[in-house]
Amino acid sequence: MDIKPIKTENDYHAALTEIERLMGADLNTAEGDKFDVLTTLVEAYEEKHYPIDPPDPIEAILHHMESQGITRKELEQYIGNSARVSEILNRKRSLSVNMLRNLQEGFGISADILIRPYSLNISQSNVNIEPLGHS
Repeated sequence: MDIKPIKTENDYHAALTEIERLMGADLNTAEGDKFDVLTTLVEAYEEKHYPIDPPDPIEAILHHMESQGITRKELEQYIGNSARVSEILNRKRSLSVNMLRNLQEGFGISADILIRPYSLNISQSNVNIEPLGHS
């Protein structure tokens, strides 16, 4: 077995080509073992060179709802009434600390994901913001 660390993009592409060739290899054979080792090396290289950012909180909630078959109505017990759920999912309002706790406990979504910053879709015409220090 001629396997070496993946250090360059050329090494990476060569490993991917070899993995593709070995896709149908039987387990517990020399080719199957080579496939296992190469996929492990490729995964390590990709984690280091092509990291995937975790989803923002709203993406995580939507994904969880879709994968678990949870409706907006069922989400109300964690976030609030239907209007509040709509505001949150449409990025018109930020999640509160209580919502974060409820979603983490009830959905099992990691608090690390739920507390990540995310952008809101707030139009200036709907917002009346006064500068700090003025009443």
